[in-house]
Amino acid sequence: MPAESTRDFLRARPWTTSYDAGVPTDLDLPETSLVHMLERSVARHGGRTALEFFGARTTYAALGHQVERAAEGLRRLGVRRGDRVAIVLPNCPQHIVAFYAVLRLGAVVVEHNPLYTESELRHQFQDHGARVAVVWDRAAERVRSLPAGLRVDAVVAVDITAAMPRTQQLALRLPLPTVRASRARLTGPAPGTIPWRQLLAADPIAVEHPRPTAHDLALLQYTSGTTGLPKGAMLTHRNLESNALMGQHWLGSTEHEVVHGVLPLFHAFGLTLGMTFAMSLGAQLVLFPTVRADLVLEAMKRSRPTVLPAVPPVYQKLLDAAQEKGADLRGIPVAVSGAMTLPVPLVERWEQATGGVLIEGYGLTECSPLVACNPLNDSRRDGSIGVPFPSTEIRLVDPQTLEDVPREHEGELWVRGPQVFQGYWQRPDETARALTADGWLRTGDIATVDEAGFLQVVDRLKEVVITGGFNVAPTEVENALRRHDRVEDAAVVGLTDPRGDEVVVAAVVLAPGTELDEDALREHCYAEVTRYKVPRRIVAVDELPRTMLGKVQRREVRRRLERTGVRL
Repeated sequence: MPAESTRDFLRARPWTTSYDAGVPTDLDLPETSLVHMLERSVARHGGRTALEFFGARTTYAALGHQVERAAEGLRRLGVRRGDRVAIVLPNCPQHIVAFYAVLRLGAVVVEHNPLYTESELRHQFQDHGARVAVVWDRAAERVRSLPAGLRVDAVVAVDITAAMPRTQQLALRLPLPTVRASRARLTGPAPGTIPWRQLLAADPIAVEHPRPTAHDLALLQYTSGTTGLPKGAMLTHRNLESNALMGQHWLGSTEHEVVHGVLPLFHAFGLTLGMTFAMSLGAQLVLFPTVRADLVLEAMKRSRPTVLPAVPPVYQKLLDAAQEKGADLRGIPVAVSGAMTLPVPLVERWEQATGGVLIEGYGLTECSPLVACNPLNDSRRDGSIGVPFPSTEIRLVDPQTLEDVPREHEGELWVRGPQVFQGYWQRPDETARALTADGWLRTGDIATVDEAGFLQVVDRLKEVVITGGFNVAPTEVENALRRHDRVEDAAVVGLTDPRGDEVVVAAVVLAPGTELDEDALREHCYAEVTRYKVPRRIVAVDELPRTMLGKVQRREVRRRLERTGVRL
């Protein structure tokens, strides 16, 4: 079939026949912002629970009040429209308040992993230039110790235990070794910072203060994109709100939903399903500061989720923990998996244990992140990432010729829709490589499409490693390894372990006269990059395969490591 016919086939959006009843082909998008979205939920559902944290509950009315006070506190610190404000927090109620308070001022949120090392934070702060940061008190010193030129004007420190029930706060003060260890994991001293409670002491923000528009920049979400160091994906209020509406329609959701926020809010998937999807509905969001199966099972006794977004390893841990403890998982109607391949045996085991459905979706940070998902009806297909969401167009393109491929061929997946980002912060060249002039995003993923429009990702052009649902930029880890005096050169790739998960593996060329010490190199990496980026295996090689221009061929590195049978 000619390539032109393929494009005509996809333009017709054949997948819409697989949509559940009530899912529109196109969205009716309001000309409002995420601030207006939250204010609607506050007005309609003021007495309903918005947030739950270890059993402590915050109503929508209280949430709206805290957002207004925090916004005024930030305004007094000098935050103005268009300013970037860094958030370096785990999942907690203060994270939600800070996010919407920044947006209330027309400023731009920059999300960060609170476990990032000083080196990782330095790169991002240098890039976005935020002068105010709202930070977990345990991470405050890493932010305050940034080089002089990068120091922010104000660091607001958050003690997340202050959002816990009073009884748990008191229990954490008991002079017992185990309690002291638990408290040290949750909070710590933050000298030279502004306490979060001081921010909330301000009067509510003046009503006349202008709200942002649908097309204003709302978020810089750092991603490795196709290659290289993390870049700030620029996402507008329209981008993020469109994804929230897609989720609403897809799941047929109402204000009675209970969403368990086990995914970190600093991750695009967790942010959309928790921060915007749940808040747009007036639903209840149960927050977890860390992904621990025992905490989730305990929370289920109080508030059983109706929507559980997660990644495959989380579902596996919950199933194993429930089996070990004799806990009942029945009554979770919908689970949505993304960020990595969902194994079919895991789907079968989950659905048998819960009586609900576990569907796989697909997205990327540059798409806010939702692009496609399996429907909830019987047309869903194992091994497929599903069909495109409403208002979402796709193409399959030959990455060399940039021509549409025949239907029976695989091609690079291109996406266009209201969720597609505006480009990379201060990187026009990389933006031009990712976005076409007419708004198509080149995803870097190779896919196929069947006669009903169901997609399957079969390969990646990009060299990013996705481990546990998180993107790892090979360049970042390679640079860290090269800073060790035993390493002359390094190449980092992803290999699939026996469970089907992708893990980080490094091939290193050692300095003359030295021997490989994997433990020492890993310890070095722990000080340079976040733990999930540290290679599980490090293999010594004589040389790295390179192109004629000298570029390391990571695909060839991966093939060689696979042939040698590296034990994972």
